[in-house]
Order: sequence, then C-alpha cells, then structure tokens
Amino acid sequence: MLLLSTTLSMLKSKQLLKQWVKECASFSPANFKLKRALIVSKLSRYEFEQMRHPDLSREQLEQKLRDRGTDVENMLYLHNLHKDFERRIVRSFRNVGCEVKLSSRSSLSKDVMSWADVIVPVGGDGTFLLSANRASPLFALSQQKTPIVGFNSDPQHSEGRLLLPKHYSENPEEAVNRIKCGDFKWVHRSRIRTTMLGNNGAIPESTDLFRHTAVKMEQVDTAPEELDWKMADKYKAKMKRILPYLALNEVFIGEQLSARVSHLQLVLNHQDVVNKTKCSGLCVSTGTGSTSWHTSINRITSSDVEDLLQSLPNNCAPHILQLRANVEEIAQRYNQGLLFPPDDPRLCYSIREQICVGVWPSPKTFKARDFVQTVFIKSHCMDASLVIDGSISYPFNDGAKVLLEIHPEDALLTIALD
Repeated sequence: MLLLSTTLSMLKSKQLLKQWVKECASFSPANFKLKRALIVSKLSRYEFEQMRHPDLSREQLEQKLRDRGTDVENMLYLHNLHKDFERRIVRSFRNVGCEVKLSSRSSLSKDVMSWADVIVPVGGDGTFLLSANRASPLFALSQQKTPIVGFNSDPQHSEGRLLLPKHYSENPEEAVNRIKCGDFKWVHRSRIRTTMLGNNGAIPESTDLFRHTAVKMEQVDTAPEELDWKMADKYKAKMKRILPYLALNEVFIGEQLSARVSHLQLVLNHQDVVNKTKCSGLCVSTGTGSTSWHTSINRITSSDVEDLLQSLPNNCAPHILQLRANVEEIAQRYNQGLLFPPDDPRLCYSIREQICVGVWPSPKTFKARDFVQTVFIKSHCMDASLVIDGSISYPFNDGAKVLLEIHPEDALLTIALD
C-alpha cells in the first residue's frame, strides 16, 4: 500500500513539476522588471582573518599572519581584486537605473532579500550557494521567487560553475545590460528539502562552517507536523520538521572525523527494504551538484580504465588493444555520464568508500550509487553531521532520522546567459 502511495506521489510530483514549469514559462524574461539589485559580497580570506582577530589593528594582524607563514601580500591582492570587481558590479547596475544594496554573509536577511528584484552573489560558487540557501520559501516573506545571477570575481583562480561564464567577468556591463533588456533565459534548479523525523519536532542547533559559529535561523515560523500513521509506523517517528535551508548541490551525512566509519541505514523510495552500510559518508546530490562533489566521488581516471582492461583475460587481443589506446576518451565519456540536468526531479545518492566485506553491505544487492525519488536515512554514528551545501551543519548522531526529497516548488530560479 505504501509503495502504491509512493508511486502515485511520484506521478503527482512530475505533474506538479510540469504545471509549475508551464506557469514559470509565462513569466517571460522580456517581462522581467529590474529595479532593485541586492549584491551579496564574498567573505574574503582577509576579512575572515579580521573576524577571527577583532582586537588586532591592521598592522598587528598582518604581522601575526606573517609570523605563521601566510603570504599576506597575495592575500591582500586577492582581497582587493574582489573588492574592485564588486564595485564594478555595483556601478554596472546603477548605470542601468537600478537601486543597489550591498549585503555580507552576516547581514543577509529575509527583509533585504524580499526587497530585491534580483539577488547577485559576487565571488565564487560558495557565495552563490549561500545566497541560494537563503533564497528559500522558508525564509521568504512572500511566495514570489526572486531570481539569482552570480558573477565570478576571480576567474583565474575559481571555476565558478554556478556563475555566469567567465566572459562576463571581463564584461559585466554587457551582462547587466542583457538582464535589464530581458535578453536571457530562466534556469530552474531543483533543490533538496530536508525533513527531520522524531518524537518532538525540535530542530537541532546548526553551525555555519565558514564562520564556525551557531546560526541564528531566520526561517518563517513553521510548527512541527504530525506524521500520518503509515509514515509514523514505517519510520518509528511521530513528528516531522522541515529544515529552513534547501540544498542546491548536495546533502552530506557522515562522521566528522574522516578516519571514523559512518554507520547508516537507508530506505529508498519508501520501500520495505532497509539498506545497511558502513562507509566514509553519504552524498545525496541534485543535478546542479552532479558537476561538483558527486563527480569527484564517482569519477574514474584513464589509469583506472587501463588497470581494468589489463585485468581482462586475453588483454593483448586486438579489440582490447584498441580499447587500451582510447583509455582517456573512455574515462571522459564515463565521467560525462555522471552528470544530469539541473532541473531533474530525481536525487542521486553516492556511498563513499562502502565497505564490501563479510556481511556489509546488507543486502548485498544494495548499490553504492543510484537515482531515487526519496531517501530516508537513520544514523548509527557517534559524532556525525548532516551538512547542507558544505555550509550549514546539523548534528546527526545515533538515532537521528531524516527524509530527503525534491519538490518542484522548491526549485531555485536563476538567470543564464550564453
């Protein structure tokens, strides 16, 4: 009965996605009115050091950094490079008649985000992910989606896959003019909704991994909800509580000490099978995140292909020799196949370094990587964390339970330029 309910839910989700995309399509770029731009500033390494040592003067701080072996000149060069580019972005938006506000990591709030017509992270992928985390329905004062477009402030040292192409780092005025004129396209990026399951509906305290401080969550007030009896019976929980952050790239679960084994139980698509694994952690990725950690975990090299072909019997046969002459192309094709579209309604989980000895995993047919609609995870870890986009961390120790899923209404609205 629960499997049938899950199947119907999946079909309904696909229908909702089609309906939602159709509605968004009516919101044509040509109809987009750009009047207010919120620039989200990157926290540079120099600013981070200033936060760590607030009592030191600039001269004292730089001397302390030199004493520990830091290349202060390079740190200041990169800091000034970013600030100069940030000022150029501000001028570009003001030159097309936009009102502009600047926000830092610590001052980003639902009020200022609701004020903006567009959110503009300036920096790298980390700054974009921070903005995406906060551009959540659980933060917003209204249901209207505010689009995001990111600029790479240092394309020489940062790939910036989530940002505009590097051409627009050299020509930001061109990008802003195109956005103002509606000469762009919308990209809807699926995000992961994280729901804690338990008996009291409380949310554990979260930590900002960049600032190493507790996060004062600013979500819209949401009361814990009771689970329906089927879910309550299946997952041995009474209440559910949605976390206020949506993951654009991935959710990672594992022991904080990387040398310690992570012991987890997974239920895929609400099936009746409980999959047990011991590993180095679990990464659940979106299509957007498939270019990031997901690929790093699962990619192969030409050496891997060569070793595999070498292990085959008759490895000197003509057809094997032909394959061995193309190991680089084979590896590239395999790695390219790991990617999936940013608007894909599926999740892809990856088990890092799964132990495959003796009774592990259980059952033996449990795949180390697969596409799913939903994944339920129960922890048997000692000192583990659930980490959203490498930024926000929650404790996830023995007995903790979570449900990960994608809802079309949670998708992030982004601006893309050729």
